[in-house]
Amino acid sequence: MIFTAEQIACVCEVLLQRGSMDRLAVFLHTLPPPFCSSSTPHLWEQESMLKAKAAVAFHQGRFTDLYTMLEGFPFSTRSHPVLQQLWLQAHYMEAERQRGRPLGAVGKYRLRRKFPLPLTIWDGEETSYCFKEKSRSTLREWYRHKPYPSTREKRELAAATGLTSTQVSNWFKNRRQRDRATDSDGSVTGPEEGSPILQHSCPAPPPLSHPPPPPTLRHMCGGLL
Repeated sequence: MIFTAEQIACVCEVLLQRGSMDRLAVFLHTLPPPFCSSSTPHLWEQESMLKAKAAVAFHQGRFTDLYTMLEGFPFSTRSHPVLQQLWLQAHYMEAERQRGRPLGAVGKYRLRRKFPLPLTIWDGEETSYCFKEKSRSTLREWYRHKPYPSTREKRELAAATGLTSTQVSNWFKNRRQRDRATDSDGSVTGPEEGSPILQHSCPAPPPLSHPPPPPTLRHMCGGLL
């Protein structure tokens, strides 16, 4: 079956969203050489295929290939969160294999300093413990109004900040623990810190502003999946 470059890009995006790495690897392997090179005419199509190849390289443990791909193409900001995670996790896994033990927070911090994000997948925003300051501001603003977000709200916050739902959940859990520890020391947590007893008296949290997931991928792929 002959695919257009746009159809290939759509299939790559859908399989990435599904997390079907083995199927994605097979699909990329079956493509003719012109589609595997960097000669694709449209930037979005080229980026989708390179992002798919990078994810497969990470899945297969080919970290050198992964680094080369991430450093060699100026990816758009919409691809930065997932590619940044691939970059960081690959370096963590390499270090853990060499040391024969899991990395702690300090070890991961040192690796991030040693292997900073390449400019091709970095928007110039400073990060702290893998959290961009913009993401932390969004979480802090929400916490001031509602320290106990629902499961649906955590998913929305994850989409708005580029984090995972687990990261969002852990951030709120850790923040509540820090506030309780502060209270137990005799200090008073003000409204700005989002005491749980103020949850129902505070105004509603600010609406989340994030781009919706691409709902037309399946339609664009013309039923190929």
